[in-house]
Order: sequence, then C-alpha cells, then structure tokens
Amino acid sequence: QVQLVESGGGLVQAGGSLRLSCAASGRSFSNYAMGWFRQVPGKEREFVARITWNGGTPYYTDSVKGRFTISRDVAKNTVYLQMNNLKPEDTAVYYCAARRGNLYYIAPAEYNYWGQGTQVTVSS
Repeated sequence: QVQLVESGGGLVQAGGSLRLSCAASGRSFSNYAMGWFRQVPGKEREFVARITWNGGTPYYTDSVKGRFTISRDVAKNTVYLQMNNLKPEDTAVYYCAARRGNLYYIAPAEYNYWGQGTQVTVSS
C-alpha cells in the first residue's frame, strides 16, 4: 500500500522559512510525479508545486515562484518543500500527493495518492 506522510508544519512569522517533508513508501516511485497542494477552510484545494521522480523537473504555481523550492531525495524516498519568505496568505493545510506519469498535473483529481496533511500557519 502506498503511504505518504507529511511533516514539518508549524507556526512561523511572516518572512520566515519552513521545510515540509513527505515520506513516501509502499512502492517504487520511478516514473511518478510528486505534488504539493494546500487548502484553507471554505476554499478548493490549490496546486503549489510538482516534481518528477526520475528527472527532478520542478513546476510551480505563480504565487510561490521564487519563494518555494520542491526537491526529492531518491535514496530517502522523500519529497521536500522548502518555503521561504512566508506570507500570511500561505497559511493552509499542505498535502503531499503522487501519481504515475511525468506531465504537469496541476489538478487534485489527477492524483491517486494523498497524505494526511500538515498545518502551516503564518502570522503577520
């Protein structure tokens, strides 16, 4: 069974940094795309970033470009989201997701596997 477990969320001040981790297990993620999404109450789940497992090719939503960096450690089967210069509007529950393939995949419905989420709160 595929399992994705996020960690690293917490409370930070605006302008601060935080690194989220997604520990992936249950299968080989070769030829998979790994994504980060976020969601706030009353709003739809929003795409943040995606990376291909094999090539490590990143893709970001415009609002986080230059501030967030997605990466993966193949040996550790872990995906990271380094978040710098955090803003109050970044406050959300952040989810790790995975699916087979290497296209862009920016819609939540395109992913098969999801983690439980980790809360990120940015104070102003």
